[in-house]
Amino acid sequence: MDVFIENLKTACATQRSISHICREVGINRQQFNRYINGETRPSPHNLARIAAFFGLSASDFSLSTRVFGEKLHRPERGGAEATDLLKGLPGDLAALRKHAGYYQTYHLSLSWPGLAVCSCSRLYEHNGQMHVKTVERIRDREREIRQDTKYVGLAAFLRNRIFIYERARGINTMLSQTILLPFEIHQKAYLRGTTMGVSWRKGNLPYASRMIWRHVGAEPDLRQLLSRCGVLPLSSRQLPPTVRSFLDVPEAELLTVPNEY
Repeated sequence: MDVFIENLKTACATQRSISHICREVGINRQQFNRYINGETRPSPHNLARIAAFFGLSASDFSLSTRVFGEKLHRPERGGAEATDLLKGLPGDLAALRKHAGYYQTYHLSLSWPGLAVCSCSRLYEHNGQMHVKTVERIRDREREIRQDTKYVGLAAFLRNRIFIYERARGINTMLSQTILLPFEIHQKAYLRGTTMGVSWRKGNLPYASRMIWRHVGAEPDLRQLLSRCGVLPLSSRQLPPTVRSFLDVPEAELLTVPNEY
């Protein structure tokens, strides 16, 4: 028997019914039966949804039946709460695909008051999920700071909003969340919203700031893209007018918690 089919049947046997699985995953029962009978394979998107329901990854269904069974019944694999959370990712994948590509991103930072932090990000699809990679490169000669941070994450599209969850790689890892929305229905160049993170130069204070992403295409000059990264005064000519007008207003003030409680 095909290892995928056998693993899928093993996973389904842990639930009370196929109908229950279909309702929870959001897949037609007849279509799901075709997967079990080996008539067709799920699309990457549907496979990711099925895997998320069982607290697994899509690639787990290609494991040997023994390894798959061990992973399926492993007690630390997440539970219902983790499964419910994963159901929100990627949301409307078709809508999210329209925003795939590279971006120059800008936000205000608590670590550099009065300056805009310019980074670069990539939004791309892999195994039915929309992934995010971000590079933040800071060169602050005045304070003798040289900072290179890479982030990895996932994105979801829900109710015309893009939700991005990222984790900084390395020893001093950190989580952040960004929520974006298109400027206008016919304006695809910019995504605007807010980002929430932690300032490493200000006692790990959490903060929220305006964030704006400028789409730069599917295959930009990556060296040029990275060369633009850094901290910039809001008066800098390197800031596009749309970015400056979004960030350089009283309403764009950073929000954080007080130092004293």
